[in-house]
Amino acid sequence: MAQAADGFSEEQFREVCAELQQPALAGADWELLLETSGISIYRLLDQNTGLYEYKVFGVLENCPPALLADVYMDLDYRKKWDQYVKELYEKECNGEIVVYWEVKYPFPMSNRDYIYLRQRRELDVEGKTIYVILAQSTSVPQFAEKPGVIRVKWYKQSLAIESDGKKGSKVFMYYFDNPGGQVPSWLVNWAAKNGVPNFLKDLAKACQNYPKKA
Repeated sequence: MAQAADGFSEEQFREVCAELQQPALAGADWELLLETSGISIYRLLDQNTGLYEYKVFGVLENCPPALLADVYMDLDYRKKWDQYVKELYEKECNGEIVVYWEVKYPFPMSNRDYIYLRQRRELDVEGKTIYVILAQSTSVPQFAEKPGVIRVKWYKQSLAIESDGKKGSKVFMYYFDNPGGQVPSWLVNWAAKNGVPNFLKDLAKACQNYPKKA
């Protein structure tokens, strides 16, 4: 598979885009975890780690697609609305834009940090604009591991957004995160079950308060 300059292929963008149009839940043991505020969350157990992959489908009202994509990509703004961010910024490494993200964990657990690539694309599908954002963990020597902070080696997130035909956005999100360390899998799964819908609610609220909103 041909890789884009920053690690993502055209096919990867198309796959996420297709899932927004037609959820791919067959052929695997995806189970419906919960439905809340117009959002459905499915999960699939990863046998190797005991952790779950997540797929989220739904509508965020009063969040136009372009605005939602802008807010999601705006790291400086995220530091203002996401209470779990300790440090978050971009840096060019070997010709690629790499994101550094440190996440606050409650005592006595150690904070986690992430090094990942991400890219946003706008695709035209049968005359409709679909915004696709891909993110995946990477490793570069410019970011040494910090004492007391656990480096997350396995992180992947995909987001596809299109208009819901009104003033909101139809959304698909895929998410997997293995925080490592000594955190038991049940606690990670509990946090994700609550964290995923809460993140979307916070994201929707952040759209309403976005200072760059036209």
